[in-house]
Amino acid sequence: MARDDSREKADRRSKSKDRSRSRRSRSRSRRSRSRSPADKGGGGRGGGGGGGGSRKDSRSPSPTKNAEKARPDDYGVDTIKITDDDAAFILGKGGRTKEKIAKVANAEIELFERDLTLEIRGSKLQRRRAKKYAEGVMAQRTGPVSITEDYDDDDLTLLLVPQEAVGFVTGRAGNFLRTIEEEWATLMFFCEVGSGRNKEYEKLAIFGDVRARRGAELKVLSAVETKVPGYLDKIKDEVFPRDKGKDPTGTWGTDTMVFKDDELSYALGKQGGTRRKLERSSEAVVQYIGHTALFSGAKPERKRAKEYIRWLFEQLEGPVYVDGWEDRKDCTVVDVPSDCIGYITGARRATLGAMEEEWGVLMFFMSKSADKGRGRGGGSEKLIIFGPERGRRGAELKVMSGVEAKNPGYFTKGLREKTTGTRGFDTDRLLFKDDELSYSLGKQGSTRKKLEGAAGAILEYVGHVAFIAGNLKERTRCKEFLSWLLAQRRGSVTIPDVSSRDDATEIHIPDNCKGWVTGNRGSELRRMEADTGTYMFMALDDRGDERLIIFSHHPGSKGSEKGRAAAERLVNELIQEKLRDDGRGRDSRSPSRRRDRSDSRRGRRRSPSRRRRSPSRRRGDSRRRRDSRSRSRR
Repeated sequence: MARDDSREKADRRSKSKDRSRSRRSRSRSRRSRSRSPADKGGGGRGGGGGGGGSRKDSRSPSPTKNAEKARPDDYGVDTIKITDDDAAFILGKGGRTKEKIAKVANAEIELFERDLTLEIRGSKLQRRRAKKYAEGVMAQRTGPVSITEDYDDDDLTLLLVPQEAVGFVTGRAGNFLRTIEEEWATLMFFCEVGSGRNKEYEKLAIFGDVRARRGAELKVLSAVETKVPGYLDKIKDEVFPRDKGKDPTGTWGTDTMVFKDDELSYALGKQGGTRRKLERSSEAVVQYIGHTALFSGAKPERKRAKEYIRWLFEQLEGPVYVDGWEDRKDCTVVDVPSDCIGYITGARRATLGAMEEEWGVLMFFMSKSADKGRGRGGGSEKLIIFGPERGRRGAELKVMSGVEAKNPGYFTKGLREKTTGTRGFDTDRLLFKDDELSYSLGKQGSTRKKLEGAAGAILEYVGHVAFIAGNLKERTRCKEFLSWLLAQRRGSVTIPDVSSRDDATEIHIPDNCKGWVTGNRGSELRRMEADTGTYMFMALDDRGDERLIIFSHHPGSKGSEKGRAAAERLVNELIQEKLRDDGRGRDSRSPSRRRDRSDSRRGRRRSPSRRRRSPSRRRGDSRRRRDSRSRSRR
């Protein structure tokens, strides 16, 4: 008994030490977070500072580290010693600032918290740019960044912003600048140049490639013009010819067009949707500054943008027909039966507009004036789709799927399975049985969208035919995903080894956590798939052991919300939650689930003081009370 008592005392002492150690570690983490200047709206007026983030993200490599690319001849490694406060600024909220610097510089960046060292990998130019960007972000902590002549490595645009528009351009806590940075993959902050600041203007530094810088610059100028009308006219001689001929084709430039009031609203569209559509389909930078439209890009891109906007305006006056469309490389034409035109177009063009938004294309029915009204009782009309090849194919298959639903067999009659060995962009076909189609489609097409997103291919079902478009690797991956999906209906799937794949992450889950991670009928897996754009399921290896495999062409990172790394993080959180609950000996359900269950029981429980009784019972009770009172009076 004495030995047992001493053992119990030792156990209690060790547990109390563990608790105090964990309390100290938590207090240290709280102190480190409170020291992070980014938590206080860091980043100043520049977008680069981001916000404070967890230091565990610093161990995650930049996404570019996972990219498949040949290393340049001058590939090397540079290191920078930084302070604890600088580390918070470099990391940013969820590691986003670090990832942004890596993306803009096209380098690999890793932050080591213990050594307070920033490691940069890449070519000499990539390392130089990444170091420059990191120093600029850190300098925002103490005040405006000073820009010198050696800052420009053909990656810098300096834009004068009127003092009265600086706050509008920056946005609350730098949110507007950060939005532009994310849209155009740039790094932006206000700076001092030369002798110091100008009282009337502040200089905005924009870092990135020529297209990204131009897109961000015009976006800022559009905002400035709403605050200071007429500002573009003052600086147009500087803005219009900027970076002329500085793209790989040597044809980079800017064209302009002036709109009337009614034309501007039509060319802009609802919430800027028409402008974005023109920009994505033409692959030029399209921006409206006041009543002036600017088209920046290589010569073919600018030409396409102006043609598309001209056809857009011509539709206001009547039918449009594109002469010589057969010889164009930027369009696809689909014959749509007359009785399906309304279905494909949708109410007030809603269906066509949704397809344009999804695939980044421009679409309209074309016909000559003499053909107007023909074929309403039969025949077809030509739907023309403009845009990049991938977007055109996606929109075309979407239209074919809609037509096939209204007019079965129109596109699929006599079609057979097709597999091509083309390494570039092409389309394969698979034929489904009835039960296979519904299973592969899922509720409201959720399964199809999941496989499409994880494979990185275009997957569309036209009747009972699955069209799979993409390069050879994407098509092969998508067909594998489909085969595994259909195999799950018959039982467990065996995938012997995934170590040689670059699109898979496997996680071995403890037996007591498997049901918790998968959820009721796989509900938790489906939720994580939707959140991260992945495809995941339990599969057997060559020894018959079960593990979870996460598939996606997008590797993701510890700070990202999409990709395999994001899904892996969610899975590990569920495992830790289950292990913690089991260790405490409590109900293993999550707090939210326990709360929901208790709330529902509470709602069903009746109060003992207010038991409901039928009217007849109540009347009977009142009669008995009256009888007893009358007897007592007698």
